[in-house]
Amino acid sequence: MKVLIILTHVITDSINIGFIPAAQRLGLSVVILTDYAEAHRQHFSQTGLPAYPAEIVACDVFNPLAVIEAITHRMREPIAIFSNSDHLQTSTAIAADYFTLPRKNWHVTYRAKHKAEMRAHLQTRGLDRLWHTVVYDKVGLTHVLSGISFPCITKPCEGIASQQVSLSYNCAELKAQCAAAWNTQPGQPLLLEEYIEGPLYTLETLGDDKTLCLLGGFKVKLSPPPHFIELEASWGTGLTVAEETRVLDIIRGFGVGFGACHTEFVMTDTGPRLIEINYRNIGDYREFLLCDTLDIPLFEIVLRLYLGESLPQLNLAQGRALIRYFTAESTGRLTYAPEAFTRQTNDVQINYKPLYAIGDTINLTNSNKDYLGVLRGIGSDAQRLNLEMNRISMELAWEINA
Repeated sequence: MKVLIILTHVITDSINIGFIPAAQRLGLSVVILTDYAEAHRQHFSQTGLPAYPAEIVACDVFNPLAVIEAITHRMREPIAIFSNSDHLQTSTAIAADYFTLPRKNWHVTYRAKHKAEMRAHLQTRGLDRLWHTVVYDKVGLTHVLSGISFPCITKPCEGIASQQVSLSYNCAELKAQCAAAWNTQPGQPLLLEEYIEGPLYTLETLGDDKTLCLLGGFKVKLSPPPHFIELEASWGTGLTVAEETRVLDIIRGFGVGFGACHTEFVMTDTGPRLIEINYRNIGDYREFLLCDTLDIPLFEIVLRLYLGESLPQLNLAQGRALIRYFTAESTGRLTYAPEAFTRQTNDVQINYKPLYAIGDTINLTNSNKDYLGVLRGIGSDAQRLNLEMNRISMELAWEINA
């Protein structure tokens, strides 16, 4: 059987419920390479899962040489190498290059993942000239303080899920936020950048290195500053074709062209300003929402690109979709939480998935990692969908004991 190598870090539903079943529907045998091998083995020891890998191999997946060695010495040559992890796009691309398999350009994946490199490359290409600098310690921060215009964003150069992302309005707040980040991980590079005010949007694209297809995008609701937790996303940006085309031009100029890409940007009076280029499939359960609302086999389509197939002609359904995240407000032990459910009301279908189990300990991070559960819905009418989502949201409750 043809072997698909999937590089993964922590356990995710995107891989286990999305891509592994899709790979098996395509007739592929899945081998997982991961630095969390025991956790994955424990997960797949359960019964009733939608699909199972043929093998789980322990590997330092952050090191492309270790990936190449694991593939070379433990299994026959794969037909494709894939990852949906932000962290592992570069390792995946380098390993696929070694085996001359379809892949992303590893220079582009590295620049997309490393937020300071993304800013520098956008500036070099004349695509966006946002003020930014990188600091590694208190001494370096002191040297740049006089040149900072507030408010200012602080974020780890290789962070994910809005972790340690914050907005400061003065030097004291900035110093405190940097100190908190370095207390967690001493010496980590922090990107300081100009704050872009305005509504947040995403664009979701697929490409085969020749054609870049726009699936559409979300309008995103964030928590109030100083943190930036995504609370809700509605399908459909409401932007003009010209505005969305400008974003496509920017990411093309950046080098995006193969596979899935999830781009976040703010629309300002002078046009779109990029926040992040996440050179992988969208996550946080919006990938499953897209499958439902667009009525396409998204996971299979993505994997077929890595098998060397061209992007097919996509007939996208024109439904409405809304996703809402419920975040913890305190640290403690979860003692009560809603169970998973799916409800159908006329043309509205709503699904709820808990992300923590009763008995779990909640540690606040002021990021997307604080989600207790996610409610996603699809329908043909935006108003009816929103009313039903609001009604069900009012029924949901959690209890956390300190």
